[in-house]
Amino acid sequence: MMIEERDRTLQALRTAVQMEIDGKAFYLKASRESGNELGKKLLQNLSDEEDLHRQRFEAIYHRLHDEKAWPEIEPSPEQGNKLKTLFATESEKAGTDTITLDTELDTVQEAMDMEIRSYDFYREHVSTARYETERRFYEKIAEEEKVHHILLLDYYEYLKDPAQWFVSKEHPSLDG
Repeated sequence: MMIEERDRTLQALRTAVQMEIDGKAFYLKASRESGNELGKKLLQNLSDEEDLHRQRFEAIYHRLHDEKAWPEIEPSPEQGNKLKTLFATESEKAGTDTITLDTELDTVQEAMDMEIRSYDFYREHVSTARYETERRFYEKIAEEEKVHHILLLDYYEYLKDPAQWFVSKEHPSLDG
């Protein structure tokens, strides 16, 4: 790996680590401030996922720094399914009685924007990746960020109108 390319990659990894640290802090704060149990659990779990991403980036950074080559990456456990299951279970428990503060809607909107920025950052690095393992890694992280965004969008719609959200989830099409 050429020095200039290696420096570019290390800088991208430092940026990614910082994005994940910021994301974790954001989700922890949002979890504490959430007005409902579903929000508290979902946002806490998103915080945990951001921390897992950070740990993976740091491990790659250190291996790349020390070994001067992009390391083979072990696939991470399928966290997206865990989040989807949590959301489905907790939304069923909460039902339509959820009280939503405008600030929570704003927070979820900000979180969705953050996930889109992360997704875009990682997709950009997919297109510039020089190594197949690097490309696959960025694709996997981008996909995880996309799942986070979709879950947050679902949560946002749920918060705006729980009754309508349940109707759309239980009867997605009324076209007989």
